[in-house]
Amino acid sequence: MNIKRRQFLLLSGISTIASGFLGWKLSNRNSLMETAIAANPVKKDLLLRFVSVADTGTGVRGQYSVAKAMNLYHQLNPYNLVVLAGDNIYNNGEIEKINAVFERPYQPLLRKGVKFHACLGNHDIRTDNGVPQVEYPGFNMKGRYYTFGQDQVQFFALDTNGNADWKNQLVWLEKELSISKAPWKVVFGHHPIYSSGNYGSNKNFIKTFTPLFTKYNVQLYLNGHEHNYERTRAINGTTYLTCGAGAGSRPVGRSEWTEYSTSNLSFATYDVYADRMEVRGIGTNNRVFDRGVIKLNSV
Repeated sequence: MNIKRRQFLLLSGISTIASGFLGWKLSNRNSLMETAIAANPVKKDLLLRFVSVADTGTGVRGQYSVAKAMNLYHQLNPYNLVVLAGDNIYNNGEIEKINAVFERPYQPLLRKGVKFHACLGNHDIRTDNGVPQVEYPGFNMKGRYYTFGQDQVQFFALDTNGNADWKNQLVWLEKELSISKAPWKVVFGHHPIYSSGNYGSNKNFIKTFTPLFTKYNVQLYLNGHEHNYERTRAINGTTYLTCGAGAGSRPVGRSEWTEYSTSNLSFATYDVYADRMEVRGIGTNNRVFDRGVIKLNSV
Protein backbone atom coordinates (compact mmCIF):
# COMPACT_ATOMS: atom_id res chain seq x y z
CA MET A 1 0.00 0.00 0.00
CA ASN A 2 1.53 3.33 -1.01
CA ILE A 3 1.73 6.40 1.25
CA LYS A 4 -1.05 8.29 -0.50
CA ARG A 5 -3.36 5.29 -0.12
CA ARG A 6 -2.57 5.01 3.62
CA GLN A 7 -3.10 8.75 4.11
CA PHE A 8 -6.48 8.56 2.35
CA LEU A 9 -7.65 5.68 4.53
CA LEU A 10 -6.41 7.39 7.69
CA LEU A 11 -8.15 10.66 6.84
CA SER A 12 -11.34 8.81 5.88
CA GLY A 13 -11.33 7.00 9.20
CA ILE A 14 -10.84 10.21 11.15
CA SER A 15 -13.63 11.86 9.16
CA THR A 16 -15.98 8.95 9.87
CA ILE A 17 -15.22 9.04 13.60
CA ALA A 18 -15.63 12.83 13.71
CA SER A 19 -18.94 12.66 11.83
CA GLY A 20 -20.20 9.98 14.16
CA PHE A 21 -19.18 11.98 17.23
CA LEU A 22 -20.81 15.14 15.87
CA GLY A 23 -23.97 13.20 15.05
CA TRP A 24 -24.02 11.77 18.57
CA LYS A 25 -23.59 15.23 20.06
CA LEU A 26 -26.43 16.65 17.96
CA SER A 27 -28.67 13.69 18.75
CA ASN A 28 -27.83 13.90 22.44
CA ARG A 29 -28.47 17.64 22.44
CA ASN A 30 -31.91 17.08 20.88
CA SER A 31 -32.73 14.38 23.40
CA LEU A 32 -31.80 16.74 26.23
CA MET A 33 -34.05 19.44 24.81
CA GLU A 34 -37.13 17.27 25.36
CA THR A 35 -37.69 15.48 28.64
CA ALA A 36 -40.41 13.06 29.65
CA ILE A 37 -43.05 14.52 31.94
CA ALA A 38 -42.55 13.45 35.53
CA ALA A 39 -43.96 14.19 38.93
CA ASN A 40 -42.55 17.51 40.08
CA PRO A 41 -42.18 17.65 43.85
CA VAL A 42 -44.71 20.17 45.12
CA LYS A 43 -42.79 23.06 46.60
CA LYS A 44 -44.30 24.58 49.72
CA ASP A 45 -44.60 27.97 48.06
CA LEU A 46 -46.61 26.73 45.03
CA LEU A 47 -49.70 28.92 44.79
CA LEU A 48 -51.49 27.43 41.79
CA ARG A 49 -51.00 24.98 38.96
CA PHE A 50 -53.15 25.29 35.85
CA VAL A 51 -53.22 24.26 32.19
CA SER A 52 -54.22 25.98 28.96
CA VAL A 53 -55.33 24.60 25.61
CA ALA A 54 -57.43 25.86 22.68
CA ASP A 55 -59.04 24.96 19.36
CA THR A 56 -59.96 21.60 20.78
CA GLY A 57 -63.55 20.86 19.77
CA THR A 58 -63.18 18.36 16.95
CA GLY A 59 -63.95 15.10 18.73
CA VAL A 60 -61.33 13.32 16.61
CA ARG A 61 -57.97 11.67 17.20
CA GLY A 62 -55.87 14.80 17.67
CA GLN A 63 -58.08 16.10 20.46
CA TYR A 64 -58.09 12.74 22.22
CA SER A 65 -54.29 12.54 21.99
CA VAL A 66 -53.87 15.92 23.66
CA ALA A 67 -56.56 15.10 26.24
CA LYS A 68 -54.77 11.86 27.08
CA ALA A 69 -51.51 13.73 27.65
CA MET A 70 -53.33 16.29 29.82
CA ASN A 71 -54.75 13.45 31.92
CA LEU A 72 -51.34 11.81 32.37
CA TYR A 73 -49.89 15.14 33.43
CA HIS A 74 -52.70 15.51 35.95
CA GLN A 75 -51.92 12.08 37.39
CA LEU A 76 -48.32 13.11 37.97
CA ASN A 77 -48.88 16.79 38.74
CA PRO A 78 -52.47 17.43 39.89
CA TYR A 79 -54.22 20.63 38.81
CA ASN A 80 -57.83 21.78 39.09
CA LEU A 81 -58.09 24.48 36.43
CA VAL A 82 -57.95 24.51 32.62
CA VAL A 83 -58.13 27.69 30.53
CA LEU A 84 -60.01 26.76 27.34
CA ALA A 85 -59.23 29.56 24.90
CA GLY A 86 -61.98 29.20 22.30
CA ASP A 87 -63.15 27.20 19.30
CA ASN A 88 -64.57 24.76 21.79
CA ILE A 89 -67.03 23.22 19.31
CA TYR A 90 -66.25 22.79 15.61
CA ASN A 91 -67.35 23.64 13.07
CA ASN A 92 -70.23 25.90 14.00
CA GLY A 93 -70.51 25.90 17.78
CA GLU A 94 -73.39 23.40 17.84
CA ILE A 95 -74.06 22.71 21.53
CA GLU A 96 -75.57 19.31 20.71
CA LYS A 97 -72.01 18.14 19.99
CA ILE A 98 -70.88 18.89 23.53
CA ASN A 99 -70.60 15.25 24.57
CA ALA A 100 -68.43 14.29 21.60
CA VAL A 101 -66.13 17.31 21.69
CA PHE A 102 -65.86 18.04 25.42
CA GLU A 103 -67.49 15.72 27.94
CA ARG A 104 -66.13 12.51 26.47
CA PRO A 105 -62.54 13.56 25.66
CA TYR A 106 -62.02 15.20 29.06
CA GLN A 107 -64.11 12.78 31.10
CA PRO A 108 -61.18 11.58 33.27
CA LEU A 109 -60.34 15.18 34.23
CA LEU A 110 -63.95 16.21 34.77
CA ARG A 111 -64.50 13.23 37.06
CA LYS A 112 -61.56 14.42 39.16
CA GLY A 113 -63.16 17.82 39.61
CA VAL A 114 -61.03 19.76 37.14
CA LYS A 115 -62.86 22.93 36.05
CA PHE A 116 -62.62 24.31 32.53
CA HIS A 117 -63.03 28.06 32.09
CA ALA A 118 -63.78 28.89 28.47
CA CYS A 119 -64.03 31.87 26.17
CA LEU A 120 -65.68 32.11 22.76
CA GLY A 121 -63.84 31.52 19.50
CA ASN A 122 -64.86 32.46 15.98
CA HIS A 123 -66.35 29.00 15.32
CA ASP A 124 -68.30 29.11 18.58
CA ILE A 125 -70.37 32.16 17.62
CA ARG A 126 -71.69 30.66 14.38
CA THR A 127 -74.67 29.18 16.22
CA ASP A 128 -76.87 31.63 18.15
CA ASN A 129 -73.84 33.88 18.60
CA GLY A 130 -72.38 31.44 21.13
CA VAL A 131 -75.14 31.92 23.71
CA PRO A 132 -75.60 28.15 24.32
CA GLN A 133 -71.92 27.85 25.21
CA VAL A 134 -72.04 30.83 27.55
CA GLU A 135 -74.94 29.12 29.34
CA TYR A 136 -73.35 25.65 29.38
CA PRO A 137 -72.32 24.90 33.02
CA GLY A 138 -69.23 22.90 32.05
CA PHE A 139 -67.55 25.98 30.55
CA ASN A 140 -67.97 28.04 33.74
CA MET A 141 -68.53 31.25 31.80
CA LYS A 142 -70.10 34.13 33.70
CA GLY A 143 -70.80 35.97 30.48
CA ARG A 144 -69.16 36.72 27.16
CA TYR A 145 -66.38 38.32 29.17
CA TYR A 146 -65.80 37.74 32.85
CA THR A 147 -63.22 37.45 35.61
CA PHE A 148 -62.50 34.96 38.37
CA GLY A 149 -59.75 34.45 40.89
CA GLN A 150 -57.93 31.52 42.40
CA ASP A 151 -55.36 31.91 45.16
CA GLN A 152 -53.28 34.96 44.20
CA VAL A 153 -54.06 34.75 40.47
CA GLN A 154 -56.89 36.65 38.77
CA PHE A 155 -58.05 35.61 35.31
CA PHE A 156 -59.82 37.85 32.82
CA ALA A 157 -61.69 36.14 29.96
CA LEU A 158 -62.36 38.19 26.82
CA ASP A 159 -64.61 37.95 23.80
CA THR A 160 -62.17 38.81 21.00
CA ASN A 161 -64.55 38.16 18.11
CA GLY A 162 -65.34 40.84 15.56
CA ASN A 163 -68.92 41.24 16.79
CA ALA A 164 -67.94 41.60 20.44
CA ASP A 165 -69.30 44.45 22.56
CA TRP A 166 -65.98 46.23 22.38
CA LYS A 167 -67.05 49.55 23.88
CA ASN A 168 -68.40 48.11 27.11
CA GLN A 169 -65.91 45.26 27.28
CA LEU A 170 -62.87 47.55 27.22
CA VAL A 171 -64.36 49.79 29.89
CA TRP A 172 -65.06 46.69 31.99
CA LEU A 173 -61.54 45.31 31.46
CA GLU A 174 -59.79 48.47 32.55
CA LYS A 175 -62.02 48.81 35.59
CA GLU A 176 -61.47 45.20 36.66
CA LEU A 177 -57.71 45.43 36.12
CA SER A 178 -57.54 48.69 38.07
CA ILE A 179 -59.33 47.34 41.14
CA SER A 180 -57.65 43.92 41.14
CA LYS A 181 -55.54 43.23 44.22
CA ALA A 182 -54.10 40.01 42.78
CA PRO A 183 -50.33 40.09 42.22
CA TRP A 184 -50.72 37.78 39.22
CA LYS A 185 -52.99 38.82 36.33
CA VAL A 186 -53.71 36.48 33.40
CA VAL A 187 -55.86 37.59 30.46
CA PHE A 188 -57.13 35.12 27.88
CA GLY A 189 -59.07 35.36 24.64
CA HIS A 190 -59.34 33.35 21.47
CA HIS A 191 -57.44 35.57 19.06
CA PRO A 192 -53.71 36.31 19.19
CA ILE A 193 -52.10 39.66 19.80
CA TYR A 194 -48.56 38.65 18.83
CA SER A 195 -48.21 35.67 16.48
CA SER A 196 -45.80 34.14 13.97
CA GLY A 197 -48.47 31.83 12.65
CA ASN A 198 -50.92 31.87 9.75
CA TYR A 199 -52.78 35.01 10.85
CA GLY A 200 -49.85 36.96 12.24
CA SER A 201 -49.90 39.72 14.84
CA ASN A 202 -53.00 41.86 15.25
CA LYS A 203 -52.02 45.54 15.01
CA ASN A 204 -55.37 46.73 16.33
CA PHE A 205 -55.10 44.45 19.36
CA ILE A 206 -51.54 45.59 19.99
CA LYS A 207 -52.75 49.18 20.00
CA THR A 208 -55.81 48.40 22.13
CA PHE A 209 -54.60 45.91 24.72
CA THR A 210 -50.87 46.29 25.27
CA PRO A 211 -51.09 49.74 26.93
CA LEU A 212 -53.62 48.32 29.42
CA PHE A 213 -51.47 45.25 30.05
CA THR A 214 -48.44 47.43 30.73
CA LYS A 215 -50.32 49.92 32.89
CA TYR A 216 -51.86 47.27 35.13
CA ASN A 217 -49.00 44.75 35.09
CA VAL A 218 -50.63 41.84 33.23
CA GLN A 219 -47.96 39.18 33.17
CA LEU A 220 -49.56 36.72 30.73
CA TYR A 221 -51.97 36.69 27.77
CA LEU A 222 -53.23 33.31 26.52
CA ASN A 223 -54.93 32.63 23.19
CA GLY A 224 -55.71 30.08 20.51
CA HIS A 225 -56.89 30.60 16.90
CA GLU A 226 -53.44 29.82 15.56
CA HIS A 227 -53.15 26.02 15.59
CA ASN A 228 -49.68 25.97 17.06
CA TYR A 229 -47.68 26.67 20.20
CA GLU A 230 -45.74 29.90 20.52
CA ARG A 231 -44.30 31.63 23.57
CA THR A 232 -42.90 35.13 23.34
CA ARG A 233 -40.33 36.80 25.52
CA ALA A 234 -41.77 39.39 27.88
CA ILE A 235 -42.88 42.33 25.72
CA ASN A 236 -43.18 45.42 27.94
CA GLY A 237 -43.75 43.09 30.85
CA THR A 238 -46.28 40.70 29.26
CA THR A 239 -45.64 37.22 27.87
CA TYR A 240 -47.95 36.13 25.03
CA LEU A 241 -48.59 32.41 24.68
CA THR A 242 -50.51 30.71 21.89
CA CYS A 243 -51.76 27.21 22.77
CA GLY A 244 -54.04 26.46 19.81
CA ALA A 245 -52.76 23.02 18.86
CA GLY A 246 -55.27 21.21 21.06
CA ALA A 247 -56.67 19.04 18.24
CA GLY A 248 -54.98 20.02 14.98
CA SER A 249 -51.86 21.85 13.88
CA ARG A 250 -50.56 24.31 11.31
CA PRO A 251 -47.03 25.56 10.57
CA VAL A 252 -45.61 28.41 12.62
CA GLY A 253 -42.55 30.55 12.10
CA ARG A 254 -40.47 32.73 14.40
CA SER A 255 -40.27 36.45 15.07
CA GLU A 256 -37.73 38.59 16.85
CA TRP A 257 -39.76 38.31 20.04
CA THR A 258 -40.32 34.51 19.84
CA GLU A 259 -38.82 32.40 22.60
CA TYR A 260 -40.19 29.07 21.31
CA SER A 261 -42.59 27.92 18.60
CA THR A 262 -43.72 24.57 17.25
CA SER A 263 -46.64 23.16 15.27
CA ASN A 264 -46.83 20.00 17.41
CA LEU A 265 -50.12 19.02 19.03
CA SER A 266 -49.73 20.26 22.57
CA PHE A 267 -50.94 22.03 25.70
CA ALA A 268 -49.24 24.32 28.21
CA THR A 269 -48.83 24.10 31.98
CA TYR A 270 -48.16 26.80 34.56
CA ASP A 271 -46.82 26.54 38.11
CA VAL A 272 -47.39 29.84 39.90
CA TYR A 273 -45.22 30.95 42.82
CA ALA A 274 -45.03 34.21 44.71
CA ASP A 275 -42.24 35.59 42.51
CA ARG A 276 -42.41 33.59 39.26
CA MET A 277 -44.52 31.44 36.97
CA GLU A 278 -42.90 28.33 35.47
CA VAL A 279 -44.26 27.49 32.01
CA ARG A 280 -43.99 24.19 30.15
CA GLY A 281 -45.09 23.13 26.69
CA ILE A 282 -46.04 19.43 26.51
CA GLY A 283 -46.69 17.33 23.41
CA THR A 284 -48.73 14.20 22.80
CA ASN A 285 -45.54 12.14 23.22
CA ASN A 286 -45.71 13.18 26.89
CA ARG A 287 -42.48 15.11 26.64
CA VAL A 288 -41.72 18.65 27.76
CA PHE A 289 -40.51 20.54 24.68
CA ASP A 290 -40.43 24.06 26.12
CA ARG A 291 -39.61 25.57 29.50
CA GLY A 292 -39.80 29.20 30.48
CA VAL A 293 -40.06 31.45 33.50
CA ILE A 294 -42.28 34.53 33.82
CA LYS A 295 -41.26 36.86 36.63
CA LEU A 296 -43.85 38.62 38.73
CA ASN A 297 -42.40 41.98 37.79
CA SER A 298 -40.75 41.50 34.41
CA VAL A 299 -40.68 45.11 33.19
